[in-house]
Amino acid sequence: MSKNRNIARTMGWLFIIGTVAGILSRVVTGSISGAQDLLASISAHGNQVTLGALLVMVMGSVLAMVPVVAYPVLRKHDEGLALGYVVFRGALEGVYYMAIVVSWLLLLPLSQVYQVGAPDASSLRALGNVLFATKEIASFGMIVFSLGGLMFYYLLYRSKLVPRWLSGWGLVGLIFGLAAGLLVMFGFFSPTSTISDVLQIPIGVQEMIFAVWLIVKGFNPSAMAPEAATQPIVGGSR
Repeated sequence: MSKNRNIARTMGWLFIIGTVAGILSRVVTGSISGAQDLLASISAHGNQVTLGALLVMVMGSVLAMVPVVAYPVLRKHDEGLALGYVVFRGALEGVYYMAIVVSWLLLLPLSQVYQVGAPDASSLRALGNVLFATKEIASFGMIVFSLGGLMFYYLLYRSKLVPRWLSGWGLVGLIFGLAAGLLVMFGFFSPTSTISDVLQIPIGVQEMIFAVWLIVKGFNPSAMAPEAATQPIVGGSR
C-alpha cells in the first residue's frame, strides 16, 4: 500500500501548491484589476502582470498533474470516469489556464501601444478590459473544472476511497461551482464578482481539507481491495 500512500500524499501537496499559486496570482494583480485606467496601470506595473501570469502557469501545470497522478488508483475502480477526470481536469483545464496566461501577457505590448498615444485609445481600453477579465475563458474554465470534479468525487463517493462526507461535500460544492460558471457565461455577473467567489467557497474549502486528508490519512485501505485482488498468489496455498 506504500505506493498508494505516496500517490495520495503527492495529490494533496499538488492541490495545496496549485491553490496557493492561484491565490497569490489574484493578490499580485489585485491592485491592477481595480484600476480606473487598466492599460495605464499595466504599463506602470508590468512586472506584476508578468508575475501574476507566471503564478497562473504554475497553478495550471501543478493542478493538471493531479488527475495524472491519481489515474493509477482511480482506474481500478472505474476506468471511464478516471479517464474523464484526466481529460477535463488535466487537459482541458490546463488549456484554460494557459489561455489566461497568454491573455495577460498580451496586455503588456497592448499597454505600451496605448501609452504612446494611439488614436484608437478607447478601442484599446475595451480590448484590454476583455483580455484581463477573460469572462468567456473564465466561464469555460469554471464549467470544465466542475464537470471534471463531479466525475472525480462521484468515483470517490462510490468507491469509498475517502470518507463519503468528504466526497459528498465535493459533489455539492461543485454543483455550486457549475452554477457559477453557467451564470458567468450568460452574463449575470463577472468571474471575479463577490457572488461568483461566494458560490465557489464551498469547493475551495473542501479541496483544502481534502488535500490535508490525503496527506495525513491517504486513501481508505479497505477500498483498495480491487488492487489486492489482482495480485498473484506466490508460493501456493498455505
